Amino acid sequence: MSPAGRWRPLSLVFLLGMGMAAGDGGCPSGCSCRYLEVNCTGRRLQEFPAAIPLDTRQLILAANNVSYLPAVELSFLADLVYLDCRNNLLGDDLDFTFVGVVKLVYLDLSFNNLTQVTYSTFSQLLSLVVLKMSDNPNLVAIEKDAFANNTWLRHLDVSRTGLTFLDASTVQDLPNLRLLGLSDNLWHCNCSFLDFITWMTESSVHFPDADNITCYTPEALRALKMPAAEVQLQSSCQTHLHKQDYIFLCFIGFCIFFAGTVVAWLAGICAVIYQIHSSKEEEEEEEEEEKDAVT
Repeated sequence: MSPAGRWRPLSLVFLLGMGMAAGDGGCPSGCSCRYLEVNCTGRRLQEFPAAIPLDTRQLILAANNVSYLPAVELSFLADLVYLDCRNNLLGDDLDFTFVGVVKLVYLDLSFNNLTQVTYSTFSQLLSLVVLKMSDNPNLVAIEKDAFANNTWLRHLDVSRTGLTFLDASTVQDLPNLRLLGLSDNLWHCNCSFLDFITWMTESSVHFPDADNITCYTPEALRALKMPAAEVQLQSSCQTHLHKQDYIFLCFIGFCIFFAGTVVAWLAGICAVIYQIHSSKEEEEEEEEEEKDAVT
C-alpha cells in the first residue's frame, strides 16, 4: 500500500475527531453535559451558567438560586427546545426574556417568584406546547391576551399561585389546549368570574385535581367546586341587584320621567303658540275681506 493510502484512514479519523470536538463547545463549570443536553440540576448556581454549547437542545437549571435569565445569552441558544427552570428565584419582569429561543417547545417555570404574565412574556414562543408555572405564590395577574401567540399550547399549569381571576378569553382561544391546571388558587367567584366558570364546565379541556379547584371568596361560596359555584352565580348574578344598582335605576327612571315631562310641556307650548298664530292670521284675513267688500 502506498504511503498516501496508509495515511488516508488516519486523516479521516483525525477530521472526525476535530468535528466532534468543535460540536461539543465545552461544558459549563459544575454541570454535566451529553449530546445536545446540559444538566445543571442542584448545583447551587447563583446566575445563568456561562459557556453553554451553542447547539444545546435541552437545558436543565432546576433546583438552583438563579434569579435572572439574560435574554442575550439565551438568544445564542437558537436551537433550544427544552428549558427547565423549576425551583429557582426567578421573578418580577420576564418580558422579552425568551425572544431569541423561538423553537422552545417545553418551558418549566414552576416553584419560582413570578408576579405577572403579560403579552410580551411568551409572545415570541410560537412553538410552545408545554408551559408550567405552578407554585408561584406571588403570581397574581395574567393578561387576557398573554397567550395570544401560543396557539400550539396543549399543557398549561397555573396551580397553587396567587391568582384570583382569569379572563375566559385567555384560554378559550387556545385551539390545542388539552390540559389546564387550576387547583389550589384563591379564586374570587363573583359575577365577573362567571364566564370563566361556564367555560370550564362546557369545555373539553381536562382539569387535573378538579376537586381542589374551588372558590376562596366570597365567604358564602368558599370551598365550593366550580360546577356548584356556577349554579349559585347564575342565580344571584341574574336576579340580585345591589343598593347602588337600585339607586342608579331610580336615577335613570327620574331622568326619563323628567325628560318626558319637559318634552310634553314644550310640545304644549308650541301647540298653543301655533294656535294663537293661526287665529291671528284668520282674523287678519277676515278684516281684509270685509274691507274689500265695503270698497
